[in-house]
Amino acid sequence: MGDRPAAGEHPETGATTSADGVGTGNPATDFSLALLTALVRTGVRDLVVSPGSRSQALALVAAELERSGSARLHVRIDERTGGFLALGLARESGAPAVVITTSGTATANLHPAVLEAHEAGIPLIVLTGDRPEELRGIRSNQTTHQDGLYAAAVRWSVDVQAPTGDPDDAERAAALAEAAVRAAVGADTADPGPVHLNIAFREPLSVTVPALPELESGALPGTADAAALERETLTIESGPRTVVVAGADAGAAAEEFAREAGLPLLAEVSSGARFGPNLVVSYRELLRDEDFGAAVERAVVFGHPTLSREVPALLIRPDVDVIVVAPTGAQAYNPGHRATIVGAVRAGDSIDVRSPEVRGWVGRWVFASRRLAELAEREADPAAVAPDLEKARSFDPADALDFAKAELAAVRAPITRALLAEAVWRYTWPHDRLVLGASRLIRDVDRIVPGKRIAVHANRGLAGIDGTIATATGIALASQRAAQAAGTPGGVTRVLLGDLALLHDAGSLLFGVGEPRPHLQVVVGNDGGGTIFDGLEVAATAPAESFDRVLYTPQTVDVAALARAYGWHHSVARTKGELDQALSAPPAGVSLLEVPLPR
Repeated sequence: MGDRPAAGEHPETGATTSADGVGTGNPATDFSLALLTALVRTGVRDLVVSPGSRSQALALVAAELERSGSARLHVRIDERTGGFLALGLARESGAPAVVITTSGTATANLHPAVLEAHEAGIPLIVLTGDRPEELRGIRSNQTTHQDGLYAAAVRWSVDVQAPTGDPDDAERAAALAEAAVRAAVGADTADPGPVHLNIAFREPLSVTVPALPELESGALPGTADAAALERETLTIESGPRTVVVAGADAGAAAEEFAREAGLPLLAEVSSGARFGPNLVVSYRELLRDEDFGAAVERAVVFGHPTLSREVPALLIRPDVDVIVVAPTGAQAYNPGHRATIVGAVRAGDSIDVRSPEVRGWVGRWVFASRRLAELAEREADPAAVAPDLEKARSFDPADALDFAKAELAAVRAPITRALLAEAVWRYTWPHDRLVLGASRLIRDVDRIVPGKRIAVHANRGLAGIDGTIATATGIALASQRAAQAAGTPGGVTRVLLGDLALLHDAGSLLFGVGEPRPHLQVVVGNDGGGTIFDGLEVAATAPAESFDRVLYTPQTVDVAALARAYGWHHSVARTKGELDQALSAPPAGVSLLEVPLPR
């Protein structure tokens, strides 16, 4: 697309020598020095390494770059964990993270993170070590076909021939680094995402890396604007009854447009737009209501909606005009295959947000949603009945006793999914980060929590449960590092997920010696299996025994023992009081809060 280098090309871009001319005479080490120092000079700071022989030169140079203060190194023994850690670092910072692996199955373990980065438009640079041409296709150990392994999931892929020590190796490496960064951020295409450099190395695979000075990190190139995708700005005028839909990663632009145009805002919890006066929390229920959903004639969509069936059902209706705002990404959300795809929207001069028609339309949605939200709040916390303040002020001992009993009952109230969702949201502040796993709980959060301008992350590109803890670790490290640099409060990163998502990513609980541990609280709603399937049609048609065996997949893991094995602080909350205490003051470092839930 556009001027993107074709697979296999080595772009010519005014390269520089590696590390101010430092060389060792070993082709593998010198090429790695030139490549990684050029990446740092182009603005990359985070390097994630999984150990392996064929990639050892890259790994040792990464360690030297950390020692010199030029880059931040993160080491993970599991490549899948490393891939999602890099994804989290890039998701929070907006800058490409580099992930380095050896050959063979190591490269395949990155595929889930590469796919999520592809679908979510997250910049990622994958460097995989490989055998040289003469060792391919002969069943050499740990050798498979790695060239083009990630196929259409990467923005650019190059099979880099083994360096030979030729004088142009450093120039070639630097040119590859610059092109990789530009492709990852979508500098020319407005289509950010992962790139793959598959680098062959011949033995000897490394020598001692010379000491490096601290390198100056340059400014990353910016992402191209929507014009690179031939998408224009559309002016929305008054007329059809319109709603704004904000899916995952929609951003604050969705809320701003809804407010300026006087439109109801149907914002998912992972949208980054769940705030403002026009927010409609109970959008599911209202879209199913004939007086609301059936009245919609036009929808303006930001981001990637994934958390309800009601939204795609609205957008495929033939009587609804659909406008999708997609400033970046070659792909655009278009469930009805008939949406108008634009780069941006603006409110037209014909819209008067103070007019009775506009205020009446948005007001109907907002006030109806608030009434439904009050009912949902009572469901979330049945004990949260307004206290009888008259009894609190009374001098009658009986009244005082009744008030005390009511207070105690509220503290001892059992935890429901809705109560857990509401509590995690309530205790998250703007300087914190909230990461929502692809579990049943994210839908509970989306269904009930009110508007609040906080940073919420979720891997909704493919909505898989893969790598949730690793992604959150990357987000925590990046956000708390940025806060420290800015001299602002770092906050805590909370992860809300189910027990199967926790167990699927249990390896990400491992922090090796020397690896920094961020302020990270993992909150796991443990209902003993995949209760998300209980809400699907299959639950009513499949035999109960078969359903449990292959879908619900019950588990009885000792979560406390698992946490202890990896050196995490573990606690359990069984009542509302215990939950409030655990969320209000999470211990320093990494902690796991287990919340038993009924199926």
